[in-house]
Amino acid sequence: MDAQEKNKLIAIVDDDDLMRNALQGLLKAVGLPARAFASAEEFLQSGQQHQTACLIADIRMPGMSGLELQVKLNAERCRIPTIFITAHGDTKMRLQAMRAGAVEFLAKPFDDEVLLQNVRAALENGAR
Repeated sequence: MDAQEKNKLIAIVDDDDLMRNALQGLLKAVGLPARAFASAEEFLQSGQQHQTACLIADIRMPGMSGLELQVKLNAERCRIPTIFITAHGDTKMRLQAMRAGAVEFLAKPFDDEVLLQNVRAALENGAR
């Protein structure tokens, strides 16, 4: 990891405590700074969207869904490379996410290494 990666915050938005903690632990274990949020609303209220270089978001959450969060961020011209994770995805949902600019759409359970590869690619390409 280069010095530039250390300054790039990765936001995790997932209503599942275990998934949120596991993802944050995985990212920190490889030296990537991560902050976890229990909901899309909590993430938006934090003001962290402008410091976020990559977003990992669950699709289905109480309140605002991951897809709704992506639409809101795009409307605010806050284009964050987003990796969606879901246990309930389908082809239509995947297409919607990818058309709106998602980097990847991973079905749970997913391989940690695949997630890390996608996060690193998002950080390298990082254009918002």
